Amino acid sequence: MFIPVAQSAFRALKHSTPRVRIFLINKNAFSSQVEYKPIRSVLVANRGEIAIRVFRACTELGIKSVAIYSEQDKMHMHRQKADESYIVGKGLPPVEAYLNIPEIIRVCKENDVDAVHPGYGFLSERSDFAQAVIDAGLRFIGPSPKVVQQMGDKVAARIAAIEAGVPIVPGTDGPVTTKEEAMEFCKKHGLPVIFKAAYGGGGRGMRVVRKMDEVEEMFERASSEAKAAFGNGAMFIEKFIERPRHIEVQLLGDKAGNVVHLYERDCSVQRRHQKVVEIAPAPRLPQETRDKMTEAAVRLARHVGYENAGTVEFLCDETGNFYFIEVNARLQVEHTVTEEITGIDLVQSQIRVAEGMTLPELGYTQENIQPRGYAIQCRVTTEDPANDFQPSTGRLEVFRSGEGMGIRVDSASGFAGAIISPYYDSLLVKIISHASDLQASAAKMNRALREFRIRGVKTNIPFLLNVLENQKFLHGVLDTYFIDENPQLFKFRVSQNRAQKLLNYIGQVLVNGPQTPLATGLKPAEVSPHVPEVPLVTEPPKGLRHIFKLHGPEAFAKEVRSRKNLMLMDTTFRDAHQSLLATRVRSHDLLKISPYVAHKFNNLYALENWGGATFDVALRFLHECPWERLEEMRKRIPNIPFQMLLRGANAVGYTSYPDNVVYKFCELAVQTGMDIFRVFDSLNYLPNLILGMEAAGKAGGVVEAAISYTGDVSDPTRTKYDLKYYTNLADELVKAGTHVLCIKDMAGLLKPQAAKLLITAIRDKHPEIPIHIHTHDTSGAGVASMLACAEAGADVVDTAVDSMSGMTSQPSMGAIVASLQGTQLDTKFDLRDVSEYSAYWEQTRTLYAPFECTTTMKSGNADVYLNEIPGGQYTNLQFQAFSLGLGDFFEDVKKAYREANLLLGDIIKVTPSSKVVGDLAQFMVQNKLSSDQVLEKAEELSFPKSVVEFLQGSIGIPYGGFPEPLRSRVLKDMPRVEGRPGANLKPLDFDKLKKDLKESHPHISERDVMSSALYPAVTEDFLYFRENYGPVDKLDTRIFLTGPKVGEEFEVTIERGKTLSLKTLAMAEDLTPNGEREVFFEMNGQLRSVFIRDKEAVKELHIHPKANKSNKNEVGAPMPGTVIDIRVKEGDTVEKGQPLVVLSAMKMEMVVQAPKAGVIKNLEVINGMKLEGDDLLMLIE
Repeated sequence: MFIPVAQSAFRALKHSTPRVRIFLINKNAFSSQVEYKPIRSVLVANRGEIAIRVFRACTELGIKSVAIYSEQDKMHMHRQKADESYIVGKGLPPVEAYLNIPEIIRVCKENDVDAVHPGYGFLSERSDFAQAVIDAGLRFIGPSPKVVQQMGDKVAARIAAIEAGVPIVPGTDGPVTTKEEAMEFCKKHGLPVIFKAAYGGGGRGMRVVRKMDEVEEMFERASSEAKAAFGNGAMFIEKFIERPRHIEVQLLGDKAGNVVHLYERDCSVQRRHQKVVEIAPAPRLPQETRDKMTEAAVRLARHVGYENAGTVEFLCDETGNFYFIEVNARLQVEHTVTEEITGIDLVQSQIRVAEGMTLPELGYTQENIQPRGYAIQCRVTTEDPANDFQPSTGRLEVFRSGEGMGIRVDSASGFAGAIISPYYDSLLVKIISHASDLQASAAKMNRALREFRIRGVKTNIPFLLNVLENQKFLHGVLDTYFIDENPQLFKFRVSQNRAQKLLNYIGQVLVNGPQTPLATGLKPAEVSPHVPEVPLVTEPPKGLRHIFKLHGPEAFAKEVRSRKNLMLMDTTFRDAHQSLLATRVRSHDLLKISPYVAHKFNNLYALENWGGATFDVALRFLHECPWERLEEMRKRIPNIPFQMLLRGANAVGYTSYPDNVVYKFCELAVQTGMDIFRVFDSLNYLPNLILGMEAAGKAGGVVEAAISYTGDVSDPTRTKYDLKYYTNLADELVKAGTHVLCIKDMAGLLKPQAAKLLITAIRDKHPEIPIHIHTHDTSGAGVASMLACAEAGADVVDTAVDSMSGMTSQPSMGAIVASLQGTQLDTKFDLRDVSEYSAYWEQTRTLYAPFECTTTMKSGNADVYLNEIPGGQYTNLQFQAFSLGLGDFFEDVKKAYREANLLLGDIIKVTPSSKVVGDLAQFMVQNKLSSDQVLEKAEELSFPKSVVEFLQGSIGIPYGGFPEPLRSRVLKDMPRVEGRPGANLKPLDFDKLKKDLKESHPHISERDVMSSALYPAVTEDFLYFRENYGPVDKLDTRIFLTGPKVGEEFEVTIERGKTLSLKTLAMAEDLTPNGEREVFFEMNGQLRSVFIRDKEAVKELHIHPKANKSNKNEVGAPMPGTVIDIRVKEGDTVEKGQPLVVLSAMKMEMVVQAPKAGVIKNLEVINGMKLEGDDLLMLIE
């Protein structure tokens, strides 16, 4: 009963006011002449995690804790953890506030403080501070001012080491203040040498110099850094020892002259001379070396009369020789690992010694101190290891730490909402692991780091994980070259940060509106389309793809031709929504229904689901990768062949490409899951067509060469594109090796009678070749025409599921299935399955109301036989007319389309030739020009670019040649392309393209490179979008287009087994000084918020411009910081790599170099200006 009662009484006394100190001191038979004087309150002259570390020690000892803080730190956690806190340095810069000795002493005197703990950094090694504390009648928790001065003076410390018989490295006899002195030492002793700050440590102001021509510049940079960090730029220079281990011995001394060591720490894992990972004890250190080193450290401490905690640092070479570097007369950042292996609380020990207790009284005799196991400390910093460890500042949007057995976390800013400023050190949190051996300790640390989730700023965690998994590290084979000689440490698995990026996207939509242009004012419906169920455990039944993959394209074609029933291709996944919904249907909705299609429609000839306009629209407007769409569809539909639209030599673009681009594209498409290539040319220009066929064939795909249909073969008065024209073209394509022959009726001009004539003629000439018919139902006669084709011998016709059919889309699947039931051509599909499939798309279509073609087009229209506008272009042209203010003149546009077509020579009209006709038609309507006026004024008019390029021959040569005299009048002396446009283009250097892209986007794939080869600007924008906003394709369509409502709950599945539960809470009405609005969410039950710049509101504010990353002429700030030196002025000519500006942040200086040679056009910064990352510095032209 006694012990619980005593503990209870002790707790009651401890928390009473005024506090009562109770000490249970066991003298251990030792006597001491040292005066014992209890400490009642401690002020920590520091900030951050070390301040909190001392506060915790004080609380455990029953001592009042007092914090100081700068104006910039008023929201910082350390001031909240103390019993009392007081502001210092009002009006001073952030660092100087903590260096203001008179004000710190004033706070102590005014608030009954007994003692001051300096922490580390700032004033911790300033003897004048220690003396000022003592002169004020306070106690300094650290060594005496004399020892602080002696050990802080590198020269005096060397002399003391020599006197104590401790080995030293050759160096300057005193501090060096000029670059001339530095040069003199280097010439005398040779290189390499190391510059060190004479009045501070922590790697600040430290430089290794190996070239004589770098001495002066390095000295100036190091001295400037030292002055900024410690108030004095004097340097100490010494000979640099190659391949050393950095080992330090922890000491503890008392006022009675007792000194013990607490063993050593290995701090060899360093970058820029700053410790990154520390281990205690030092692994693989011979016992003989350990004994000599610790004995030397204790000897030096006794020699100088050292009291309190301190560290003696050594360099240890491969042979076991060691050399004194310096004494840190303070607590070290890495003291934690020593605490873990010895069980001794160093901070409490410091306080006890300052009170007057002796080490024997504390029970600290050398024989009682034994190391247990291994401890590792990792310093998690807000630096970007993938970007040369540049400081990363901003707001912690997410903070979740790693915990568990054997893990200790020391931090001060570890909470969501904390602001990481550029004013102080980049240390965010210290993680300490402890286990029985080094490998077990590393495993605990690895696990803890992986549990961390930090968003809003970059951290070095990916780098730390690589260190912890390195075999040399795990076996303790370390020296200070460890990081430099292991470049694999810098190969990082990219942190996806998907959840926070998606919140940023949703925030953008809520603050700035839709991030993809909406064609109409209609809103997406608030529906969740019903997805019909399929058996998840069973594989879908085999389809035609099984034959293709097993036996190849020829066997596939033979099987298609052998089927007696009519086969169908479903265009719902591509051309149907291109025609009806402006190609805007997203992968999200396609993938939902894919398993159902795989199970119920396995006997389809193919699914048309890729290529054509869907490729660039996916990148440009839907912000998703078309390659990923193809890959994901293939995973869900393994059994049905996929067909894509290949624009011959134009691939999936609108221009001509070098041949190797087309070949590479087809190869990558097959690898990603494509099977059938419908190859066409917008002018039926054979050289372009055959190039596409060869590329598809070489890639291993099924070649389906397409004849683009126009005119009317049943009308004897239409003589340009008569039956002979088409049969001759079919002969050429069969001769060129096509596996399947396609008639591509892109405007829906193929009437039933014409269909019979055309298919019969081709079938008679080529009885073995499968014939595939594509049409649009613009006139309403599509079903009749397809049935006529089937009866005439066509093997396959294109359809779209009922709710996505009709008008400018394809004929109805259900109508054709029903019409052929019970006949020899029966498609064998169940009408009930078609109905369920259609029901899904009927609901899904309402999500795309902003792009709905029925906004402007209410029914089919037979005037297509007059204007010949392709189905895929008809609705787009209508939307364009409305957006150009020509909505009331669409009938005029349609008439002008017919005139424009005739002006251009009555050409085949399909992308991109259809765009040429459409552009000319709108040009004519806008400028109120008739065809006669166009011809008459051709030499003076400024024609659309597409029209000029067509006349130059950029997309090929039209059947019958170019229209004259229009061509000559428009082009005048402009160059003309002779023959196939791509034939004269140099092969694209894919390696160079990839290298160039990697400069801005380090983690791109081969697919991204291919996309860039086709659409460079569009792909660049997409890559930046993806990096900023993540996988937006995983969002529900309504959320993607117009965002959620406030208070709405919704889910986002980012991958299998990972679903985010989100709720939109609120959006701030007030703007931040940077013009941002805070948007609040709840994610998985936790509060999250993002700051979004209001693009409309900032127009009224002066905000520093950001550098456009895609504009290579604009130079942006590589990190947040302050401009401390500008090396150029406007009009200067600079070379690549020339220094432009020097920035300072987190006590680190960085020289921004010219990324290219050129002339400084605009200088956007001045000295002293505070910048954010990516702020525009200057323009180089």
